Amino acid sequence: MKKLNFGYVFFLLFPLILLPQEAEPESVKDSIVDKPQRPAFESSYIIEMPTDILNPKKTLEVQMGHRFGLVNGGNNDLIGIWAPSNIRIGFSYGLHERLTVGFGTTKFDRLQDFNWKLGILKQTRSNRIPVNVTYFGNFTIDARGKENFLVDQHRYSFFHQLIVSRRMNPNLSIQAAGSVSHYNLVPQRMPNDVVSLSLGGRYKVSPQTAILVDYTQPFVHYLEGSNTDYDPLTGFTDPKPGVSLGVEFRTSSHAFQLFISSYQSIVPQRNIIFNRNDFFDGDFAIGFNITRLYNF
Repeated sequence: MKKLNFGYVFFLLFPLILLPQEAEPESVKDSIVDKPQRPAFESSYIIEMPTDILNPKKTLEVQMGHRFGLVNGGNNDLIGIWAPSNIRIGFSYGLHERLTVGFGTTKFDRLQDFNWKLGILKQTRSNRIPVNVTYFGNFTIDARGKENFLVDQHRYSFFHQLIVSRRMNPNLSIQAAGSVSHYNLVPQRMPNDVVSLSLGGRYKVSPQTAILVDYTQPFVHYLEGSNTDYDPLTGFTDPKPGVSLGVEFRTSSHAFQLFISSYQSIVPQRNIIFNRNDFFDGDFAIGFNITRLYNF
């Protein structure tokens, strides 16, 4: 058997080596470089307001929110711990990577909320898309006795919010959100719809610990043409801004938030329209949120 002449083989293959190699398609390069950025937040709520977080597909999240009574409520209630407290237990499920639906029940006014969250835009690592854009909404039913309502439609309220968030760096995330809250039934001389703006931020001080800030400003005045924010006929005042400060402890599957907040109602539209607590006058309560993920 003749030996293989490697010089001859090299002579035949050398022209192929000189041929220009096909460039990597731009679409492939984009898919490698322009990946979605990590989520701006690590919990579905930043104290009182929803974040851009969506449950992964086929993932169930169990939520528990608790608000004690006001710290300066008096009556020797041990900074609100012995006072009447509000509780919400909820569940949300990822139907799709960009769609999460949920349900929750709240102690005050026996509110039953059906909610949904839709991811519209996702921030990319290349900053081609610089922010996350997420829509959150709910439909809430007041389940108190029928003696409180003339018709069933008076039980209903709605909340719509557009959330714009950004992961500034591995430690800092911020968000801004505009919302519309609607109640079918409100006391006399109060508006059915209230527009508000929320601002929030999260700063990590360690891999599992972060500082949280949440602020919501409603834009409404109950007494048209009046120079005062108090209505002597109904006893209602303009809603006060929501201010919350807290700390978050995070693991791979659950988050625990401990905070103080001027909000106590937990359900967003109830907080925004009916809040009378002034944080800077000492009207705030201690609260906590717990969330736990289960993958199926």
